[in-house]
Amino acid sequence: MVKDIHNYAENQLNDFLDYLAIPSVSAENKGIKEASDWLVKKFEQLGAKKSEKWEKKGQNPFVYAEFEGRSSKTVLFYNHYDVQPAQPLNEWQTEPFKPTFVDGKLVARGASDDKGELMARLVMVKWFQENGGLPVNLKFFVEGEEEIGSLHVDEAVKEHAEELEADACIWEGGGKNSVNRFEVISGMKGIVSFDIEAVTADIDMHSSLACFAPNAAWRLIQGLATLKDKNGRVTVEGFYDDVDELTSVEKAAVEQMDFDEEKVKRTFGLKREFITDKPAYAFVNEPTMTINGLTSGYEGEGVKTVLPKYAKAKLDCRLVPKQNPEKIVRLVEAHLRKNGFADLKVTFNLGENAFRSDSSHAFVQLAMNTAKKVYGDDQVKYVPNAAGGGPIECFGNVLKLPIILVGVHNAASGAHAPNEHILVSDFVQGVEYLIELLQKF
Repeated sequence: MVKDIHNYAENQLNDFLDYLAIPSVSAENKGIKEASDWLVKKFEQLGAKKSEKWEKKGQNPFVYAEFEGRSSKTVLFYNHYDVQPAQPLNEWQTEPFKPTFVDGKLVARGASDDKGELMARLVMVKWFQENGGLPVNLKFFVEGEEEIGSLHVDEAVKEHAEELEADACIWEGGGKNSVNRFEVISGMKGIVSFDIEAVTADIDMHSSLACFAPNAAWRLIQGLATLKDKNGRVTVEGFYDDVDELTSVEKAAVEQMDFDEEKVKRTFGLKREFITDKPAYAFVNEPTMTINGLTSGYEGEGVKTVLPKYAKAKLDCRLVPKQNPEKIVRLVEAHLRKNGFADLKVTFNLGENAFRSDSSHAFVQLAMNTAKKVYGDDQVKYVPNAAGGGPIECFGNVLKLPIILVGVHNAASGAHAPNEHILVSDFVQGVEYLIELLQKF
């Protein structure tokens, strides 16, 4: 049967490439209708008893589908159909929205994050429908705003909680790590995004006036510099108060994680050492504070000797369970006031709570045992939570579901980057894994 599934999955991949060709870039409000229409139609073609859009004015539609299986068990899948912009275009070796096979890779924007993973799930559904029917009921919740913060997921989940009832949830975003081992992940960090702005005058001035006039750029970076110490530790009072220690099981999982420090440094071309001597622990249970971008003054070509009136920084913090996004922003505001920077304006943009499933839950254990069967006993690792974030908390705490993250990408797939791709072999193996998991469930 395994060989048949492998051949089937590889052959079927070509029938879903038109999904990757849709430039559904939520940040640019492009391709949203086309991608959501494609999904509704595809779910219908695959035999869904319900396939529809949940739409509200000012929101990208959610696509919801239901399939009837042979048992009372129900699995809910989460995915998203929006993708990142393709820029910088000059760094792509193929057209980003023209899916292309290159040396065993499928290259396209969204191949890894996250269209390729949904395609594997659709191929799995098609295989079951052609081989005796689905062993369990399936529900699909596919959003179109993940790349811009999943702004309306909590609202949709609470509003449609009855329709979304299930026994377990399979999230997107898993795959193989830097040493090619398959990971079963049972949670995600949270996130808060916010801006900090400095205004020091009504107009930009000639830089000769810097002998007496304040500079917004300097004011901003001096304030930013108070947020972390030279060792990378966040200095905001109360920032770590809600961070719990990992359980003994979670600590053991961290200790056996694959984290090849030298390979990570080579992969990203890091020019300096890590800011922690425990990178695997930090990956799982260390909150962060990151400057995402800085804007001020003249940023064009050539010289313009200007003294800027305005400066802005965009920041995010990756959070662990129990940390609250709004509280973190309030703590940053209080820190700046306390340190003499009350004039800096802090603006909350968005926030998502972290969530971590119980590692001892039967579904998590089933996912691990199935992975070992498909990928090999020594080729599977359990990870308590991913370093990235997503709208996962409401699925865990509102719908009360155990959640695993499994997928078909690998550590070098280049999500959000030029030449994003998945390996065809990983796609095929991922389809086999889903088929085995649902049969066992």
